[in-house]
Amino acid sequence: MQRRNLIAGNWKMNGLGQSLEFFEQIQQAVVSRPDVDVLIAPPATLLHRAASRAGRVLLAGQDCHAAASGAHTGDLSAEMIRDAGASHVILGHSERRTDHGESSETVRAKADAALTAGLVPIICVGEQEADRRAGREQEIVGDQLDHSLPDGGEFVIAYEPVWAIGTGLTASETDIASMHVFIRGRIADGAARRILYGGSVKPCNAASILALGDVDGALVGGASLKAADFSQIISAAG
Repeated sequence: MQRRNLIAGNWKMNGLGQSLEFFEQIQQAVVSRPDVDVLIAPPATLLHRAASRAGRVLLAGQDCHAAASGAHTGDLSAEMIRDAGASHVILGHSERRTDHGESSETVRAKADAALTAGLVPIICVGEQEADRRAGREQEIVGDQLDHSLPDGGEFVIAYEPVWAIGTGLTASETDIASMHVFIRGRIADGAARRILYGGSVKPCNAASILALGDVDGALVGGASLKAADFSQIISAAG
């Protein structure tokens, strides 16, 4: 089954209004690859403005609340994210799991809310460095998959080994391929699901990572803040 590549950029807590010029700067790369889906997750404060500039670029929220509304000061519902112009939402990123103590059950509740609101969840999983050193990476990721994923609907999985996020370290191609095969075999309808790799993806390593058979794209952090770097990663998609 043919799965379209998805190159997604997560700006995290970066980006001011002038960064919206980014969308014009990557248009040549986007137009030259009609076979690749391109997505940016800006801070929530930029979503609405980005929607007027995005063109073919999809937009995502970086998180959403599991409830549709209520007394949740500072939070945004999935419907609010969609109303601001997003089609996707990133959920369960390691920085949310660690910094905010989010459990896999919380991630699943948010994924259900996202689907109800018409968003496509991008659900992140990944092991800590100590887990990989102990040979427990499949155990950890398997448990996250079992408890984070909704029962059905359209969703994307992003495998991000925690020790490779923002560190400059990248998992070996053998390790990436092995984990993607494991994830695809673990989940329902695995052959149809898009599975991204994230963890210090850069122009210099993107082509070799994206050439791996079970890797359907990338979730890019720091390199997605630079239009030239992100354009090269889009162009490198298999």
